[in-house]
Amino acid sequence: MVKPKTRTYARYSTDAVMLMGRLIQSARKERKLTSQELAERAGISRGLLQRIEKGDLSCGIGAVFEVASIVGVSLFDADASSLSKHIKQVEDRLTLLPGSVRKTSRMVKDDF
Repeated sequence: MVKPKTRTYARYSTDAVMLMGRLIQSARKERKLTSQELAERAGISRGLLQRIEKGDLSCGIGAVFEVASIVGVSLFDADASSLSKHIKQVEDRLTLLPGSVRKTSRMVKDDF
């Protein structure tokens, strides 16, 4: 039997995911939604919602963002119009950067 691969995460990542899960759980309870009701609205299983609320790092980011938007947890401290503005700014910056990044295998001889 193959041993499952364990992955380590930075403390910042684990804390951020835990915070997001707790914010989602708090917002769900403030809106008086059961976990089953929210899971059905998001199109996910109740078990996945429980894992999201517990801060499980293996949950899909799309599912987490969908649940957060349903209960009104703001992402990136921005509303819908400012998100579009930020996306445009990042796309503009990406057009100025190279399409791909490769390490150079050529040694530069700079000893004159």
